[in-house]
Amino acid sequence: MSESTRLAVVVPVFNEAAGIRPTLDALLRQTDTDFEVFFVDNGSTDASAQIIASYDQPRWHIIAEPQKGTGAAADTGMRAAIAWGAALLARTDADCLPRADWTASIRRSLTAEGLGLVGGELVPRHDEGLTLARRVLLRAAVELAEAFGRVRPGNRSPEYQGPYLMAAGCNVGIRADLYVAAGGFPRTAIEDLHEDRALVNAVRRLTSSYARRRDVVVYGSSRRVNAWGLKNTLLWYKDHAYKPEHVDIR
Repeated sequence: MSESTRLAVVVPVFNEAAGIRPTLDALLRQTDTDFEVFFVDNGSTDASAQIIASYDQPRWHIIAEPQKGTGAAADTGMRAAIAWGAALLARTDADCLPRADWTASIRRSLTAEGLGLVGGELVPRHDEGLTLARRVLLRAAVELAEAFGRVRPGNRSPEYQGPYLMAAGCNVGIRADLYVAAGGFPRTAIEDLHEDRALVNAVRRLTSSYARRRDVVVYGSSRRVNAWGLKNTLLWYKDHAYKPEHVDIR
């Protein structure tokens, strides 16, 4: 692997011991296996780190970030990966299942296709009790939310070099040099700011070389939908218009 194609995957982790094994197994099933993984333990009080370590994978690294927040954890992981020598960065979350061709698709998008940032397709997991009809409704709601984002005044400005892109933090790839130039994920708690939207908008100020790719697929957890309902979940992602008592659903 040349230095220009070194790929690292970053996975923030907080108290995921009960459900992280499917995510770890999905990473092991990748068809493109030439990548490092940086798990960022964000102050877990359970056995998350021990479960990851029990897989005994030499290319898996566990680092600690005590500052609470997916933004802080993701940024710590991204910068650790860059220090290791990664030129290509991918992020998913510890409750998500990347499809077997996920790393291959990320690598292709950031190299052969020449993109600086790619936002993938987020599909509801099939193993969390959602009916087919509800999964279809959830995907339609995500498409509607992205369409709304394109016309939303806050996402429209002459300073942006291209249209709005909704790139979920659990399914995003970015070149390391662009990540640094954009300032990285804001080191914030998820209650304060959606760090994935902030990163995309920072990238849009620098380049138009970004796109959605439907072949970059991650199966995302629906546990917030199960706990809060679809309406409240969408309101949460819309600038925290819904403010639940507990954000970290486990």
